[in-house]
Amino acid sequence: MNPDRKIDLEAAVRGSHLYPMMQEPPAIRWAFIRKVYSILALQLLATVAVAATVVFVHPIARFFVSTVAGFALYIVILITPLITLFPLYFYHQRHPWNFLLLGVFTIALAFGVGLTCAFTKGKIILEAAILTTVVVLSLTLYTFWAAKRGHDFNFLGPFLCGALLVLIVFALIQVFFPLGRLSVMIYGGLASIVFCGFIVYDTDELIKRYTYDQYIWAAVSLYLDVINLFISMLTLLGVADD
Repeated sequence: MNPDRKIDLEAAVRGSHLYPMMQEPPAIRWAFIRKVYSILALQLLATVAVAATVVFVHPIARFFVSTVAGFALYIVILITPLITLFPLYFYHQRHPWNFLLLGVFTIALAFGVGLTCAFTKGKIILEAAILTTVVVLSLTLYTFWAAKRGHDFNFLGPFLCGALLVLIVFALIQVFFPLGRLSVMIYGGLASIVFCGFIVYDTDELIKRYTYDQYIWAAVSLYLDVINLFISMLTLLGVADD
């Protein structure tokens, strides 16, 4: 057997392991990518609509801050996205359950974003929205450009998971042992950097590794990246403005 041929086969196996979705015809891959971004766009539009309703209809926000029932409902709304994620993960390939769970997840998270924005200055919300839009578009275009030239961002996975764990522990410390405005600003800055990394990582996964029937989970991953980046920007700019 030709030794050069053996090397080529081994290289092909390694390549297919790293980029299994590259074996699909380009038309199928682009159809999948368009489907994911269409779902993501609908999620973001729903989030803007729900959040704007909460912000501009003032009795809604007052109900949540001035009544015991409102506070209890606020806690339920906060934990609903976390609870919904588990069945969504197991049913993200089961129609119509995947879309029903996705709708509940998106509306609950959008309501939480709206309540956060209801107690934030309009100027800060606008600045955070503009920054988030510019960053997301720039990183998405960069990732597509880099992937076309053979760059791979899969190595970011372990680092981002570790950074996310640090952010979660940092947030819990802030809840029980508040460390002041400076620590909140540091948290907002670190969270913004981490979720910028997640946007690059998840976009790279979308291009190369998600299978065609994982469109719901791919959209959820990118949606969480965008929302968390926006909240991080909101936190950072809000503390800086104060």
